[in-house]
Amino acid sequence: MSAMRVLVSGIVLDQPMGGVRRHNAELLPRIAELLEAEGGELALLTGRGGVGFEVPAKVRVIPSDVPSSPLLVRAARETKALSVAIAQAAEDGRPFDVVHVAHLPAPRTLPVPMSLTLHDLRSLDLEHTPFSRRLVAKAVVGHALQRAQQVFTVSEHMRTRLVRGWPEIEAKLRVAPNGADHLPVLPRNPASDAPLLHVGHIEPRKNLELLLRALALDTTLPDLLLVGAPKRDEDQRLIALARTLQISDRVRLAGPCPDEDLPALLASAAAMVLPSHLEGFGIVALEAQRARVPLAISSAGALAETAAESAIVFPPDDPQACANAMGQAMQQSAADLEPAAVRAEGFTWDAAARIFVSGWAT
Repeated sequence: MSAMRVLVSGIVLDQPMGGVRRHNAELLPRIAELLEAEGGELALLTGRGGVGFEVPAKVRVIPSDVPSSPLLVRAARETKALSVAIAQAAEDGRPFDVVHVAHLPAPRTLPVPMSLTLHDLRSLDLEHTPFSRRLVAKAVVGHALQRAQQVFTVSEHMRTRLVRGWPEIEAKLRVAPNGADHLPVLPRNPASDAPLLHVGHIEPRKNLELLLRALALDTTLPDLLLVGAPKRDEDQRLIALARTLQISDRVRLAGPCPDEDLPALLASAAAMVLPSHLEGFGIVALEAQRARVPLAISSAGALAETAAESAIVFPPDDPQACANAMGQAMQQSAADLEPAAVRAEGFTWDAAARIFVSGWAT
């Protein structure tokens, strides 16, 4: 591979920890190392809010005043900021070969080729998205896919979904599965009153209402611990629902969890449960399996693909089936969970980084 210089738009990387931020926090340093080894470079255009994780020195940071939100303001200003960075790099004798973006709307016409990562199609595929918004979203996604010279996604589920919607992009589409090797694994030590655990943003697409209704149906299930940053007022809605269902004493919203505390949280959980309506990948499923935590997942999106071994699957609209699945998951033995843990070890961020770099070099 010849020396390659890549500019990544990180305008939206000021968000709380979640799958997308994890994806970038783990991939960018590894991609930078691969590019640097060949005499190339990785640069990151940051926005007004900065970046919510530590960026290594080998990544050249280019600050900008572009806000991550509101969306229309970001979209109006991002293209100009990228163009300025591209022009300055060319003037300095270090021109960029490609610009990579992982959010929508994608920048408009740029003077260098663009590549794109799509993690999911929530604006198109969530059941309650208004028809008018779906029409706009389909146009926005379509335009971005047409402009991109390379398109990356994180699962075969997403690859199939994109090809179904836009068959003309199949030749430039690559799957780069997320890694799972970012956390240490601690010995399992759940107490007798260990909780059921959900880790992820507190937002409607995570379908956490289903967990509360399942809990209300089965008084023998452990308490529920919800860990993650709330979006909009979803946390307040869930608190009100728990009160209505008379399970307030069995549900705790703990807010975000620092990375350093997550291994101990996994080790002490009775089971992980992920009831999402939509997931393009589902890193938390692999985190749980690698830590040998019993896992119950919904059948929606890519979760069943990501957690192919040992996970107990339930429909995302059936509280009783969810309750049964959580109970069944907790009955699994260490031997039952071991094959999934071995498989999860095969998902590495180094492998994902190599897919991106080889795609850009094509």
